[in-house]
Amino acid sequence: MGDNGRRSRRRSGHGGEAETHRGGFGTHGGESGAFIERVFREKIVLVGVTLGGADPDRTEADLDELSQLIDTAGADEVGRLVQRRKAPDPSTFIGKGKVDEILEVCQGVDADTVVFDDELSPAQQFNLEKILGRTAIDRTAVILDIFAQNASSQEGQAQVELAQLRYRLPRLRRGGGFSQQAGGIGTRGPGETQLEVDRRRIQRRIHKLEAQLRDIAKNRNVQSRSRRQSAQSAVAIVGYTNAGKSRLLNRLTDSDVLVQNRLFATLDAATRRLELPGGERVLLTDTVGFIQKLPHQLVEAFRSTLSVVAEADLLVHVVDAAGPDPDAHIAAVRQVLREIGAGAVPELLVYNKSDLMAGRDIPLGADKDAVMVSAATGEGTDKLLAAMADELRSSGIIVELHVPYARGEVLAAVQRAGHVLATDTDDVGYRIQARLDEASASRLSEWVIG
Repeated sequence: MGDNGRRSRRRSGHGGEAETHRGGFGTHGGESGAFIERVFREKIVLVGVTLGGADPDRTEADLDELSQLIDTAGADEVGRLVQRRKAPDPSTFIGKGKVDEILEVCQGVDADTVVFDDELSPAQQFNLEKILGRTAIDRTAVILDIFAQNASSQEGQAQVELAQLRYRLPRLRRGGGFSQQAGGIGTRGPGETQLEVDRRRIQRRIHKLEAQLRDIAKNRNVQSRSRRQSAQSAVAIVGYTNAGKSRLLNRLTDSDVLVQNRLFATLDAATRRLELPGGERVLLTDTVGFIQKLPHQLVEAFRSTLSVVAEADLLVHVVDAAGPDPDAHIAAVRQVLREIGAGAVPELLVYNKSDLMAGRDIPLGADKDAVMVSAATGEGTDKLLAAMADELRSSGIIVELHVPYARGEVLAAVQRAGHVLATDTDDVGYRIQARLDEASASRLSEWVIG
């Protein structure tokens, strides 16, 4: 698309001529759901702020990750700036001098959009766009944009749309619907009626999506109750985005779940059956990847999907061992797990991509029970399956059962459901000491004697 087709010029009231670019929040973005325009590859300037006593190296690492997110969304980084501040500026997040510097850089590289690594308030975003003459968005908008691209199921699309609308609602501007470059704010006039219409329309859509997701959650609860009444334990694969969760699910269950080397390739949960050493059968579920500064709108919108994590008997926490900062990724995932009520679920730490660790230290010191695997080659998966079986058995309760000789199918059910610790016989049947989960113990309660 030609240059005239993607931007227009106007005079900036802040130091000369600025360009008004149409990015994801501009005319092209509109109501289509995209926060980043993909008719062309936007040129993006990244901005990071080190607040208080935070580590500047951490800020640079976060910007590197933001650059990956930008690329996944279909845009290109053409520059970046960083600033150290004690606290964000209430009006523009960064200082006045840094805003001038960003404007100069944007004009020099012909940038379409400025992306901040931290969440901007609606007022900060508006003020920045007014000064810079181009779209200013934050990390949250980029992640929402990527989720919108990748959602495929009806539930996933509804969850993403709900998160986007909750994000957009306080950012509506007078005189342009969803357009973020149009009109002023805080003034009354002819555009106010349309603004209120837009707000009501979004609120109605939000209520409709919430009702739709509540119905889906009810069906999920029915399935969850059915699962708890069976002998199968539930194991959820969790981890940072692009850690290799889907590839590991495929390796363990001989499945063909979509695998891509990109952020947030998996948004819709996939569940497969898996038999562990000893015969235990479990339901293994791949889940959406987490990330640092995961937008709270997404956590709320995906809460029903993430309930499978909170209700699991075991979490297989997959970590990219070859990644830039595995410890930071682990901390980010555990923070989200606490937010969704899964902080107390037993966790097995699994360092993936051992095939990429030649000549590098393996970071197993972080957890003495951690397992090193390669989902690509299969290395270490036998050890992982054994560790999963051990974790599930150790989390059960020890019961004693008396099973008549004629009820061999009950004996087999005990062996499938848990770990048999000891077996003896008497005149009428088997006396078995076994470790079972609560659901299995309840299902076999007719034979439990202690």
